[in-house]
Amino acid sequence: PEPNGYLHNTYITFKKLTPMSGTEVEVNKGVLEGRKLAWAENTPEVLAAHKKHNDNGSIIRTRFPPEPNGYLHIGHAKSMNMNFSLAFEKLGVPMENRRTVFRYDDTNPEAESEEYIDSLRRDVEWLGWTPEKTTYSSENFGTLHALAVTLIKKGLAYVCDMTKAEMEVQRELAMKRANARNNEKDPEVEAPIPSPDILPGRNRETSVTRNLQMFDNMRMGLYAEGTYTLRLKMDFDSSNPNMYDLVAYRIRYAPHPHIGDGWCIYPNYDFTHGICDSLEHIDYSICTLEFETRREPYYWILWALDMYKPQVYEMSRLNIQYTVLSKRRLIKLVDINYVRGWDDPRMPTISGLRRRGFNKDIINSFCNDVGATRAANVVEMEKLFQSARLNLSATSRRSMAALDPIKVTITNFEEYAGKEVTFEVQNSPTNPAMGSHTVTITDTLYIDSTDFRMKDHSSYYGLAPNKAVGLKYQGGNLICDEVVAQNADGNATELKCRLDTSEGRPKPKSYITWVPKDGIPCEVRVYGHLFTVPEPSDRWEEELNDKSEIIYANAIVDPSVREVADSKFVDKWHSNPALQFERVGYFVVDVDTAYDSAKNGGKLVFNRTVSLKEETFKKELTEEELAKIDERKAKAKADKEAKEARMKIPLEDFFKLAPDFKGLYSKYNDDTGVPTHLAGGTALTKSAMKKLAKEQMKHKKALMSWEKQQQKKN
Repeated sequence: PEPNGYLHNTYITFKKLTPMSGTEVEVNKGVLEGRKLAWAENTPEVLAAHKKHNDNGSIIRTRFPPEPNGYLHIGHAKSMNMNFSLAFEKLGVPMENRRTVFRYDDTNPEAESEEYIDSLRRDVEWLGWTPEKTTYSSENFGTLHALAVTLIKKGLAYVCDMTKAEMEVQRELAMKRANARNNEKDPEVEAPIPSPDILPGRNRETSVTRNLQMFDNMRMGLYAEGTYTLRLKMDFDSSNPNMYDLVAYRIRYAPHPHIGDGWCIYPNYDFTHGICDSLEHIDYSICTLEFETRREPYYWILWALDMYKPQVYEMSRLNIQYTVLSKRRLIKLVDINYVRGWDDPRMPTISGLRRRGFNKDIINSFCNDVGATRAANVVEMEKLFQSARLNLSATSRRSMAALDPIKVTITNFEEYAGKEVTFEVQNSPTNPAMGSHTVTITDTLYIDSTDFRMKDHSSYYGLAPNKAVGLKYQGGNLICDEVVAQNADGNATELKCRLDTSEGRPKPKSYITWVPKDGIPCEVRVYGHLFTVPEPSDRWEEELNDKSEIIYANAIVDPSVREVADSKFVDKWHSNPALQFERVGYFVVDVDTAYDSAKNGGKLVFNRTVSLKEETFKKELTEEELAKIDERKAKAKADKEAKEARMKIPLEDFFKLAPDFKGLYSKYNDDTGVPTHLAGGTALTKSAMKKLAKEQMKHKKALMSWEKQQQKKN
């Protein structure tokens, strides 16, 4: 570069790979192969030239070509994983023989911006992918224009003045005629052509001279937008509507964010991307299944220009529950301010996932697990969450926090210790290399509101009036003696409790976390699903979840996070410090943080990445529902006790002592114990005694089964 300014993002330093040996790579057969077309065949001469360019076939090249008209999302992460890694794994290509081009497919200047261009580059780098080179479709505009002129000279392209409405009528008529032919019907009867001006169109058979001149006029800006297009002379008899004379160029008086205002005509996607694939000697052009019908125009254009033709493979796009990946819908979410921006933690964008606390290893692991096939499916969001838990469990530093804190005064603190007591806590229970931090119990501390209830219940293991729970790390029992204050909803906001550290104290059912009085105030944002339904419909705006972000503005976290939560460590383009709030979930420091650890001041913000385990979203139970639960538990307990008592009855005394038979009979068979007479002295019939003998046999089998179970327990 010339030393006349700072480098921009065209100049990127790339990883140097091991030089090639020049030996052609043998790829696995039958892999990444799509529908065959006659137009897709390369001549031996073209194929030889391609292999020569790729170091005699020793290089296998793919490309990742996003359009810079928005931020990359998790679907793009899957595409990156495929093009930078998985495709080569499937093909059996050694690491040193792999090349991937990162290309900006920037043919739509009105939708693109420098912000998007920069974000794409940063996301690719952050996910850990190193491209062979970064290219721009716009830097090929000169070549693309020259190739369009070539097609005009071949009589395969023409300048057209048909309006958008006329083209739609033309396409609909051509489709009806194709359907008629496919159903062995006469198209002249089913869909007659009203005028050649509609089909094949009034401009299709115009002269090469006229089209060259008019295309040049388009290039020089002599026509208004929308008046003329350059169309390709393809095939109106095809069953594929993408072959109905696609538009290759449109007039647009808009400057381009990368190359400036040198052009007023712009090529469309279908004309551009196949040519760029060919110019860059791409071996495998991988896209998603919605582009499968564009296979015909892709190869037709390269066939018409006698250019090298890459292999095209279509895979299923990533569909994931409780979100949308349509760029149009994502843009609308940003524009209507439903979210905080492209990097809102609820967004499926790479920036949003990063801000929420998903690191590159989580995303790449998820993409590896999802894989790439042609089968359409919807991936459960929980699969991504579980990838996060597995990663963060091993890498996140532990700390304690109270999202909705209740103030607790320990009334016997002087009696307990008379001074503050400090405990050493491991930053990770499984990785000693992560070190440790200290927490100090103070006469005043804070617990989370989820760990206290005004009314106790047998199914609840937290704190309640006149009930004890254990304090994590300290080990003693915390007993609630008094509710000092409540809010307008009747929920406790302040308690008086005492500590029981005596020998022989009752063992608590649970241990709760706590924050000392010198904890750091913070804001905690807990994120849920963006939508209320797993698969948003066309009425997706009505399906947005108004509880997808819950803000705890008065949360408090233990002071051990001070050294890692400083704003100087926070950057929107990197993974920020991640923590596990014990018993709550995994959290990350948000970019809104302005906390200064030296001054212990400034706003501190955390985002929840995921909960510690899959949430089941249980509803709060009413008093009546709790009473029914207690009733069912009491019945189950009584049934269990009755069964245990029944199993203690000897076989010969079964009819004398079993509750359902006791007192019904007066005489019994001396050998078997089966009743022979009713309590009143009436003799039983043989049939009645036979039925009772069967009941006795059931009891015998039950006794044998019970004895086996007891032996296993012992």
